[in-house]
Amino acid sequence: MTRTLSPAETHLVARTGWLRAAVLGANDGIVSTASLIVGVAAAATGPTEVLVAGIAGLVAGAMSMAAGEYVSVSSQADTEAADLRRETVELAQQPEVELAELAAIYVARGVDPALAREVAVQMSAKDALGTHLRDELGMSDLSAARPVQAALTSAATFSVGAALPLVMVVVSTPALLPWTVSAASLVFLAVLGALGAWAGGAPVARATVRVTFWGALAMALTAGIGALVGTAI
Repeated sequence: MTRTLSPAETHLVARTGWLRAAVLGANDGIVSTASLIVGVAAAATGPTEVLVAGIAGLVAGAMSMAAGEYVSVSSQADTEAADLRRETVELAQQPEVELAELAAIYVARGVDPALAREVAVQMSAKDALGTHLRDELGMSDLSAARPVQAALTSAATFSVGAALPLVMVVVSTPALLPWTVSAASLVFLAVLGALGAWAGGAPVARATVRVTFWGALAMALTAGIGALVGTAI
């Protein structure tokens, strides 16, 4: 009887690095820029001033996202590099201790002690450092920090997200501007939530509601503050 091979499994965890940065950037771009536009418009400011404020928010936000992502992810990369150096030294200076530590990890996962020792020996013979990084520290190529990728992804997606409310400023009439931008931005957020969930293999409805709710709350609060400031001035 001929046995057929099952197709290779497709896992989405490899997407988490860039997907997190992309969703964060686009969501922040839509929410912050739309909130800024709605807040400024609620203060009875003219369309030209609203557009200028929105463009300034896009540029400043994109640069802030890029810098913030690069710095934070670089910190993660520095920590990973320090752990790699430390593990390399420990393997060179006390290989038996590291071998016993690796075997204990397998025992804790349910492997028989004798077999765990044998597995540790064989895994260490092939790639001791890689085995310890993966099984002891939980580090792998999939989870490795990529500062440049995170920075560029966040800046690009922020700019795209921020551009959407700005387009609505151009096409909307001044009287309806806050409502047009708010309604359109909620639609954009819903689409973003659905796309992010689909790309990550997560439930679409829950992600869509979550993203839309927090975006609506941010815009409502900003519009309220803008109206109060405009009235006071």
